[in-house]
Amino acid sequence: MLRTLTIAVIALLAAATARAQAPPLADSGRLLGTAGVANIEGAGGGGLATWATIAGYGTRDAIGGTAHYTFVNLPGYQLHSFGASIGLFNRVELSYARQVFDTGATGRILGIGAGYTFDQDIAGVKVRLFGDAVYDQDSLIPQLAVGMQYKINNRGALLRAIGARDDQGADFYVSATKILLSESLLLDATLRFTRANQLGLLGFGGDRSDAYHPEFEGSAAYLLNRQVAIGGEYRTKPDNLGFAHESNWYDLFVAVFLNKHVSATLAYVDLGSIATRKDQQGVYVSLQLGL
Repeated sequence: MLRTLTIAVIALLAAATARAQAPPLADSGRLLGTAGVANIEGAGGGGLATWATIAGYGTRDAIGGTAHYTFVNLPGYQLHSFGASIGLFNRVELSYARQVFDTGATGRILGIGAGYTFDQDIAGVKVRLFGDAVYDQDSLIPQLAVGMQYKINNRGALLRAIGARDDQGADFYVSATKILLSESLLLDATLRFTRANQLGLLGFGGDRSDAYHPEFEGSAAYLLNRQVAIGGEYRTKPDNLGFAHESNWYDLFVAVFLNKHVSATLAYVDLGSIATRKDQQGVYVSLQLGL
């Protein structure tokens, strides 16, 4: 899958180079902040939710892109996510993220050893179907995009021992995003079809259910000024594993866009119950570099 994604990126970049005229291939022509940030799975959007926007600030004649590092600190666990995405002509987004889920001292309580980690690779593609979240201000129609993320976990044997059916799987989603410039407001709703347990960090499917479930992701952000946005997100989750209830997630965030190349996000997150540990509330910090 990752090899296929790499080949696709090279092919698209070659095509982009061939067609590049004025404006320059990387023109960063979209408005500051309207590209959002890299979410926890690598796609463009909010911290927890995926948006219909395409990564980077490239217009329909250009290529944009981002690189990110995200750290989530919880009472029982830590999560690191890092990766990159490329936006092609404000139409197609290709993304990759590596997640490292560190059980810390909780690993000893769970019987798998202190500091035991689950690693996951996520390759994604998103396509904007129609609408423009920024420039269609006279229309009620949002920007609409569809996407897929393929996830591969490195702990297959253990995941099957706790009841997961697979150590890899695909999520499919459709996102609608609308930016109301006159109100300084961004609204997003995403419907995701998934079998993933805790994003896939605890595998896919389980003893309770192995079916795809429709899950909701929603974001609302208010621009205090051109460089600072505040808001909140909510994300529902499937509950496939009998040994551990899975909670819905939410956050409250502030995002600072220093310029089109550097942004940072700080959030309070409530992730509920994770692998038998309740009340997993903590801090989300993310740094993004891009075009």
